[in-house]
Amino acid sequence: MERALSLRLDHVVIAVSDWARSNAFYRDLLGAEVVPLGANRFAYAFGDQRLNVHGPGTDVGELVASDPVRPGSSDFCLEWPGSIEQAVDHLRRQGVELLAGPVTRAGARGEGRSVYFRDPDGSLIELISYV
Repeated sequence: MERALSLRLDHVVIAVSDWARSNAFYRDLLGAEVVPLGANRFAYAFGDQRLNVHGPGTDVGELVASDPVRPGSSDFCLEWPGSIEQAVDHLRRQGVELLAGPVTRAGARGEGRSVYFRDPDGSLIELISYV
């Protein structure tokens, strides 16, 4: 039997409407390293994975999705390193409104506990804990 490929997710693209607001949100709330990629381009790095970001003034050329991502149109999950209760406490201390959770969900590593909230543009973010 042929062995399956062993691929890893490297990056996905999100879009934002305000660089300063979004850079601060992803850096201060979620601990992302804001990586400059040139004029009006950034990425939000989480270790060796990242979100490439399209925003005001971004010129990425022709290699984009047929229906390019728009601010508020993303939905993604980040793994929280501690307990889901710690994630809830962190989000509440930062004044983030929770949409749902903690709830049990199936993630990439199996069953975990998740909470949901939105970024400043309305994209849905899930934090999942496997602890």
